[in-house]
Amino acid sequence: MAKTLELPAPSGTVPSKEGSLRWLLTLGLLTLLSAAIGGGFGLVMVSGIEKQVEEKYKALPQKAEVSSPYTGSITLKKLAPVVTNLAGSESDWVRLEASIVYKPGDEQNPDVLVSETRQDILSYIRTMSLAQIQGPSGLLHLREDLNERARLRSKGAIQELVLETLIVQ
Repeated sequence: MAKTLELPAPSGTVPSKEGSLRWLLTLGLLTLLSAAIGGGFGLVMVSGIEKQVEEKYKALPQKAEVSSPYTGSITLKKLAPVVTNLAGSESDWVRLEASIVYKPGDEQNPDVLVSETRQDILSYIRTMSLAQIQGPSGLLHLREDLNERARLRSKGAIQELVLETLIVQ
């Protein structure tokens, strides 16, 4: 009456084919299941983000179409060159050539408008120093100041003063 003891199989033996097939089938099913869940989650996230972007885009105010300030009846008239020295220096000279963009048909004569604008530019430049007109920011400030003065002088008839050349010597 001896009992038989079963010893475990040695480690070098091959497991049964049925067990390995079940193991591979389980791994394959888990892989497919995780891919399906990940894809579904991704689609839900993308659709949610798209809805949020669309809502934000619809909530933005629609920009009105910008019309050009140069539409309608406008005319360009060239001013005579302005040559003068700068303030505080007898050796620094400026030559400025410009044109005005204005509305024809206003009560002012264009030739009188051009002469007054030229005289105003001359008197303004004589008050400036070389440091004030140096560099891009200096040129921008000069252009803005001259535009403002031209609009005020003409009571709105001049739309813009266009600087064509500026030579400092």
